[in-house]
Formats: sequence, C-alpha cells, structure tokens
Amino acid sequence: MKEIMNGFITAVHRERYEVRVKGEDLYARLKAGIYFAVHCEEEFPTVGDNVELEYNPLGDCLIIKTLERRSAFSRKDPDVGMGEQIVAANFDYVFILMSLNFDFNLKRLERYLTASWQSGGQPVIVLTKADIAEDTHEKMKLVNQIAMGVDIRIVSAVTGEGMEKLTEYLAPDKTTVFLGSSGVGKSTFTNYLLGKELMKTGEIREDDSKGHHTTTHRQLFVMDNGSRIIDTPGMRELGMWVVDDGMDVSFSDINDLIMQCRFSNCTHNGEPGCAVVQALEDGTVTEKRWKNYQKIQKESRFQAAKESRQQAVVRKKSNKKKQGHFSKINETGGEW
Repeated sequence: MKEIMNGFITAVHRERYEVRVKGEDLYARLKAGIYFAVHCEEEFPTVGDNVELEYNPLGDCLIIKTLERRSAFSRKDPDVGMGEQIVAANFDYVFILMSLNFDFNLKRLERYLTASWQSGGQPVIVLTKADIAEDTHEKMKLVNQIAMGVDIRIVSAVTGEGMEKLTEYLAPDKTTVFLGSSGVGKSTFTNYLLGKELMKTGEIREDDSKGHHTTTHRQLFVMDNGSRIIDTPGMRELGMWVVDDGMDVSFSDINDLIMQCRFSNCTHNGEPGCAVVQALEDGTVTEKRWKNYQKIQKESRFQAAKESRQQAVVRKKSNKKKQGHFSKINETGGEW
C-alpha cells in the first residue's frame, strides 16, 4: 500500500515540484491520472500550496491533491495570454517591492495593490534602494495618496536601512510573498533576510537604473525563526484577472464618489451631479488615477465575462454527455 503524506510546495519548475515533507525536501510530479484527466477538478499546485502526495523512496513522489487555499495571488497567464496563473498561495502578507530610483511607478503600484487586496493577503509596500534614492520624502507622499491604510516601509537591503521595521510581519507562524517588477532588488532583499547568498543578484544598469532579471522561478524559503518567505520572478507585466473585491479596497475613494453621484446609472461623462467629475475638476482625484481605475476595471470585467463564457461551454458539454448517458440507459430499459 502506497504511503500518503502531506507537505507544502517550496519551488515550482516546469514539470517538477520541490516539496517539504516532515522537514525533508523531496521532488514530486503531478499524478497524470488525476491532474490531466479530462474533467480534472484539482487545482494545479503552486508555491505555498499544501498538498497530498504518494511517497516514493526511490524517485519522484506523486502529487495527488491540492488542499484548500486560504489566500492566492493570481494574474492573467503571461505565457499563453489567457487563463489564470496562480503565482503563490497560503500567505499572510504581500510585500509589494518598488524601488525608489527610476523604477518608481504609481500606476503599476495601483495594479499590484488591487491584485494584492484581491488575494486575501495584507499588502505592505516596501520601497527599496533607499541608499541611492532621491526625493524620498516626495515619493512617500505620492504613495500615501494612493495607498490609504497600507503600511509603507522604506528600506535598503545594501545598507540595512529600515530592514528592522519588517520584523513585525516576518513572525514564525507567518508567510509573506514578495512581488515586484524586474530589477527592484527582490533577490538582494531575500538574501539579506536569510542572512546568506541563496539568490543570484544582478548588477544595476547605469543608463536606466534597472537591475537584471535574476529570479527565474518561484521559491519558498524558511527563515531561521520559522517565518516563510516566497520570492517570485520579476513581473514585466501584471495582467489583471478578476479583481472586483480588490478594487473595492484599492480604489475605495473612487467607489465612494461613485455612490455620491446624483444618478445611479451615471457614466461620469458630464452628467449633472456627478461626484467623479467634480472630484476631477477640484483635484481630489487625479486624471491618471481615474484612467487607471477605468483600465483595471475594464480588464477585470473582460476576464470575468470570458471566464463565465468558458464555464458555460463546460456545462453545456457536461449536460450533453449526461443526456447521452441517460438516453443509453433509457434504450436498455434502465431506470432514470
């Protein structure tokens, strides 16, 4: 009889997983008969997932079940241009890393915040590279304007500045995922927290102040105090999946304005009594933030509609199969 064990995914490669089981690191693959079945109901596992597997002392174990997630960060799959990609799962905090040099981008930060709130984790904005930053006070002010209620920390993993302020999140029973675009210094950041050079780091290009893309796969590390951290590859693109709940929090100021419009079906395009137009005119909301809100909302609704259509197709195929099955039973005199 095959021995069934529980473990959690620490790294994802193309067709292979690293799983920690009872303190031991094992390699595993998906059991084809379960995960590649025609009507598979199991979620493909990702870093941070708890799984059940068939133990194999002589080779790769077989993952047979992905256990229920309490949080998950997802985006539109960048490889195929469609579908959902789960980046990480079962975390408590989302460290959104953005450098204070030329990579500083508020529109991108709004996208990360929206997806982070949607994930079920608590976002924390970590502004990196404080040692080479300029106009730090002004940039902090800009971030505060779009990240209401979110903790913001300014750090340098090179000098150690501000890193001690992160210990309140990195507790023994907590898991934190690191997200950010290429070159924000996630690998340097990870190495600092682990106290060792486990992640390869790249040099900064002098022409545009960007770092090289060094992390090539998602990986979970356990710190000396037992806290888990998940490093992810830099995202050149964060395509939105369905983020309705995330938008309610990330753009709460705009949602509040929409509720104040005179007409419930207001298009915010010149109608009398439009609170959004008034806020744009008096500068309460910037044009850039409003346009980014509209863009993210459009992406989210498009993905929701597409997902609904795909589910309808699956249901239709399933119903046809059931009807055919019932017809055969009826022809042979069986009971319905």
